[in-house]
Amino acid sequence: MKLITWNVNGLRAIVKKDFYKTLGEIKADIVCLQETKAQVEEVEKALEPLDSYKILSNSAEKKGYSGTAILCRTVPKGTTRDMGIEEHDAEGRILCAEYPEFYLINVYVPNSGQQLDRLNYRKGWDADFLKYIKKKEETKPVIVCGDFNVAHQPIDLKNDKSNYNKTAGYTQVEIDGMDAFIEAGLVDIYRRLHPGKEAYTYWSYRFKARERNTGWRLDYFLLSRSLTDKVKKVEILNEYYGSDHCPVLLEIAM
Repeated sequence: MKLITWNVNGLRAIVKKDFYKTLGEIKADIVCLQETKAQVEEVEKALEPLDSYKILSNSAEKKGYSGTAILCRTVPKGTTRDMGIEEHDAEGRILCAEYPEFYLINVYVPNSGQQLDRLNYRKGWDADFLKYIKKKEETKPVIVCGDFNVAHQPIDLKNDKSNYNKTAGYTQVEIDGMDAFIEAGLVDIYRRLHPGKEAYTYWSYRFKARERNTGWRLDYFLLSRSLTDKVKKVEILNEYYGSDHCPVLLEIAM
């Protein structure tokens, strides 16, 4: 089974680029998208040409903001949206698909803001999201994927010292949040398989960041420990464009 996670930074924009060509080349069984910036009906309209995938989506109350979607060749047993916590459930950030062997949780974690004005909210989100994941894991293993909006370790961003505790995505609060996921038994499978590799999934549109490879690793697959032995490979597909993020591939035996 091949899974892709990709923050597309606007679904209606990326489908006008090489999005369909990219999906055709990758040939994933499940595609998890974040930051669709579209309502449910707009997602369906934008993806109308994809007749080989079932389309699931969750949208924010605010139009043109946030949003998640899952494109799957096999229809899941069930689908749920959001955490069930009112303060977190207005932005379309979680979409969970249940399969016989696992829960697939697609997430777009809130950004802490340019002035770190949402950092306290983010701290609460991380704690509540971990509880949500562990509740699911009581029933069956989980694959959690998406844009976590944090570079976990110095290796996960180009300029760690100049960004530490100054820039959203690399504050100690956010790092602690990711630490908590790992300490709770979830495995950052890319880092497990590529412990010393510097590789990024996001580059700012400014300052020729992608051209200079001044990037951040913000997009992750976190797996229950019981699934890690089934993983065949995990790769950052930085050859694909269309967004300020690139796709990440997980291949797992199911």
